Amino acid sequence: MTSFRRPLLVLPVVALLAAAGCSSSDASAKVAVPSPSAKEAAACTALDKLLPDTVAGQKRHDPSPESPLTARWGDGDAEIVLRCGIPRPDEVADPKYPGVQVEGVSWTVQARAQGPRFITQYREPYVELLTGTRYEHDASVLQPFGAPVDKAIPKTLDVP
Repeated sequence: MTSFRRPLLVLPVVALLAAAGCSSSDASAKVAVPSPSAKEAAACTALDKLLPDTVAGQKRHDPSPESPLTARWGDGDAEIVLRCGIPRPDEVADPKYPGVQVEGVSWTVQARAQGPRFITQYREPYVELLTGTRYEHDASVLQPFGAPVDKAIPKTLDVP
């Protein structure tokens, strides 16, 4: 079931994340690779080719095992990990999780002790960004992902 919540503005999300009180991120270079369908894997491979070399001042250095379904920038509290083709998370339909729209892409926001988790809404395959605590007050980390996600990952629902 697709969620029909309207995404919120960035500022309320930043306030929510600020109130969450998170601790540092795991600096491990290993990332679980999703197992999407062939069609979804093709969209994720297209996304991988469009991803930026630098995000929030952090250079890209992909995790192991190497896969077009995963990408990584930074380390420790500045770590940003992208996973494409994850199974549909329950959070995208749960109204207790706020939404944010950045650069035309809607995201569900989940506060975690390790730093915010962002999951695309209204698109398949699902894209997840796990970010370090440095970004607990800054949803602008999503900005460089807007154009690549919008171009490579098909919308499942048009939202304003």
